[in-house]
Amino acid sequence: NGPPSVGARDSLGTIADQPDFDAGSDAEALYNAMKGFGSDKEAILDLITSRSNAQRQEIRAAYKSQYGKDLIDDLKYELTGKFERLIVGLMRPPAYHDAKEIKDAIKGAGTDEKCLIEILTSRTNEQIHNLVAAYKDAYGRDLEEDVIGDTSGHFKKMLIVLLQGTREEDDVVSEDLVEQDDLYDAGEAQWGTDEAKFIMLLGNRSVTHLQLVFDEYQNIAEKSIEDSIKSELSGDFERLMLAVVQCIRSKPMYFAKRLYKSMKGLGTADNTLIRIMVSRSEIDMLDIRECFRLRYEKSLYNMIQDDTSGEYKRTLLNLCGGDDDIAGEFFPEAAQIAYKMWEISAMTKVQLRGTVRPYQNFDPASDAQALRKAMKGFGTDEDTIIDIVTHRSNAQRQEIRQTFKSLLGRELMADLKSELSKNLERLILGLMMTPAEFDAKMMKKAMEGAGTDEHSLIEILVTRSNQEIQEMCSAYQNAYKKSLEDAIASDTSGQFKRILISLAQGAREEGPVDMARALEDAQVSVLADACNADSGDMEDKFMSILCTRSFPHLRRVFQEFVRCSNKDFEQIIKKEMSGDFKNAMFAIVRSVKNQPSYFADRLYKAMKGLGTDDRALIRIMVSRSEIDLFNIRKEFKETHDATLHEFIQGDTSGDYRKTLLIICGGED
Repeated sequence: NGPPSVGARDSLGTIADQPDFDAGSDAEALYNAMKGFGSDKEAILDLITSRSNAQRQEIRAAYKSQYGKDLIDDLKYELTGKFERLIVGLMRPPAYHDAKEIKDAIKGAGTDEKCLIEILTSRTNEQIHNLVAAYKDAYGRDLEEDVIGDTSGHFKKMLIVLLQGTREEDDVVSEDLVEQDDLYDAGEAQWGTDEAKFIMLLGNRSVTHLQLVFDEYQNIAEKSIEDSIKSELSGDFERLMLAVVQCIRSKPMYFAKRLYKSMKGLGTADNTLIRIMVSRSEIDMLDIRECFRLRYEKSLYNMIQDDTSGEYKRTLLNLCGGDDDIAGEFFPEAAQIAYKMWEISAMTKVQLRGTVRPYQNFDPASDAQALRKAMKGFGTDEDTIIDIVTHRSNAQRQEIRQTFKSLLGRELMADLKSELSKNLERLILGLMMTPAEFDAKMMKKAMEGAGTDEHSLIEILVTRSNQEIQEMCSAYQNAYKKSLEDAIASDTSGQFKRILISLAQGAREEGPVDMARALEDAQVSVLADACNADSGDMEDKFMSILCTRSFPHLRRVFQEFVRCSNKDFEQIIKKEMSGDFKNAMFAIVRSVKNQPSYFADRLYKAMKGLGTDDRALIRIMVSRSEIDLFNIRKEFKETHDATLHEFIQGDTSGDYRKTLLIICGGED
């Protein structure tokens, strides 16, 4: 049962030759659009985005012979800003466009390493050779010499290897070499001594060959080559090697990630956006759109629509070519990538790491005395409180609570409550509770008052283990003299109520994955989708599988689902379901795929835009600090190109910020 096969298909670009093409009349149309006062920008952008690059070169030649002027010069004169850069980029031959981008990246004081990395890792041998020639022709300089003059170390060496354009062609796979090229020897054992071997292999072996090497690496190391690079390298060399690996795995996915990073958050990295939309429009834009939707649950079209404006936006949307939020089917390549993503997710043994560890020289009595002293008399010594609470594990904090009571006859929680206020109080008290008490309290808060905070209910019930859920249920009963199940039942309704109650049983299966059963579950889901079973019936089937099967089992189910149906599970949930039920199903799929990434996304949403959702921020930082906050930080940086530390720093203040940053544990 291999992955879905990739059938041959025509061009994967969105821009192709215009059938009834006439360079002379196009040249005239452009001349007229720029004549007189002001220019007809609509006419210019519509014409240029509906011709292929080869046709645009013919228009340029016709323009020169008809009007004795250079079309690019006239466009630069008439247009301005990002729109001008985009149109002029489309008018240059691809090799000259790459040459200009690289020239801009290395001229002046700083170097734009990300631009160098993107171009040199993603171009074919032929494209690299054309780029080197175009650079020489346009600037009279040797590209390799310029790169050498502008970079250093292993980063420079790898760029020079890539500049040779000598990667073996794709039909070259030497099985015996795959064994011999085992990166594991060069990797875990000897990063730092054997970078040369990595540079040689990753710079020269064929794509198919390296894909097999990466699979072999995963089998031996039980972690992906990417994880190994992230833990062993740093800086530009790390970024470059990761980009090489991502382009070997899938260029469209690499570009989808670059595009997402260019638009999310505040401001847009227009240079990157323009460069990718121009350079991939005739090569693989359709695949990039698919990968974008697969990874970000949003279409590239919608993201461009939300993030840009005016003629610039219209031109980009023409290059993008269509909105994929409407489709559910995969193109063959994207189906393969989706299948592979689930497979990697099923095989990887992730080492989860928290950021808060037990304190070595722990003495609960002296901690209890120090806390009492910090709160006695006039004013409060917040620094001492923060220092003690954030540098002890939860188990140690419980000992401090007990000792505080037996030594001083006082309730530590009550004292902290009366001395601290607002977010700092909520955060410190949250850290002082047992995980079960804290979760119970968060569930209670989510259902209190007029509205219900459905997202909190979903997040807690979806991400906790059976044991954590059972402990939370008894803590809830203890604290509020009512069962959690009754509280959920009286606060929610319909399918959403049923899914929460099902999750609140804490009865997810455990144990090894039974592949035959995973296949059966996938087929049940495919059937439910295919028959367009009345939605209630389909929701029941999906719900019982998603709420009761183990996470490793579900990874296999989603993988097989792609193979059987050529569709994406998330897309079906998105299209067929609605409201809070949809959000809950979606959260389960996201957690199964990559739970730290799900939390990173929740943290991002809590802090981006105006205002901060402090309850969500406190809930996640407290509850994950000893489990996987380190992994969440890594995922945050990977997806949002900014660190969790930076976000907290910019979004909070005072002692509250100080406490969060200590729990966060590092700047990445």
